[in-house]
Amino acid sequence: MSVEQEVRETIIKTLKILPAELKIEEPLYDSLGVDSTEMVELVIALEKKFGVVIEEKLITKFSSPREIITIMLSKTGTA
Repeated sequence: MSVEQEVRETIIKTLKILPAELKIEEPLYDSLGVDSTEMVELVIALEKKFGVVIEEKLITKFSSPREIITIMLSKTGTA
């Protein structure tokens, strides 16, 4: 599974949404109404999934899934 697929899967599972609800280019806050607590849960899930540390405020509710994928690619050294 690619990093992009794993990030998408983690977002969908953590935020409990349907795959069709995930808008890749739209900020999570705008497209899904994600709040700060949900973002903390998502960051923790991504850290566990990829075995990396994500600096506070690097990923926020205003990040789009595309931006999160780019960050995770750079964190995992696959970019």
